[in-house]
Amino acid sequence: MGEILALVEARLRTALGDPDARAAVTFLGTDRIEVLRFVDADAGLVRYATLGMSAQPMADPTAVLADPVKGPRAELVLTVRNGLADTDKVLRPLAVLAATPQVEGVVVAPGASLDVGEPLWPGAPFGSVLVAESGGLVEDLELDEPLDPVRFLPLLPMTSNEAAWKRVHGAQALEERWLANGTDLRDPLRRSVTLD
Repeated sequence: MGEILALVEARLRTALGDPDARAAVTFLGTDRIEVLRFVDADAGLVRYATLGMSAQPMADPTAVLADPVKGPRAELVLTVRNGLADTDKVLRPLAVLAATPQVEGVVVAPGASLDVGEPLWPGAPFGSVLVAESGGLVEDLELDEPLDPVRFLPLLPMTSNEAAWKRVHGAQALEERWLANGTDLRDPLRRSVTLD
């Protein structure tokens, strides 16, 4: 487990630079989850990445026994514009989301919605996120067979209206709506996209 997390952190550092802060959260009955903060001053962005979710493979909730070796592994990455809101308070909600596979026995995959039941940070219009496809900002990390690669899944904050619309129309339709409207998904204060 420690070896995998060391490789994961090295991949994050290669892609995002050195973290300027980190916080750890441990929930009863789960492994420790860390959240690392990476500031990209040139782009005016701050990125938060989980570290610890990939220590164990995510188990199929319908399986009788969880396989301790095989199964998808992932970490979560959230990118927002820096200095517009107190987004550092997202650390605990992100850790909660990263612990979801251990706590609830779910597999977090692209297209899924994850809800924290409260604003992601104080005053945030978002209480849930859409899980996007990996392979963009941080490349997948291949592990030795028979282990699945670690995927770094971007999180796209959703307003409650967007989350409800996504449940009816699907993730792709919501992403197309954002694209068509030129929505800045990194704006921590943005309003909901226009929904029919």
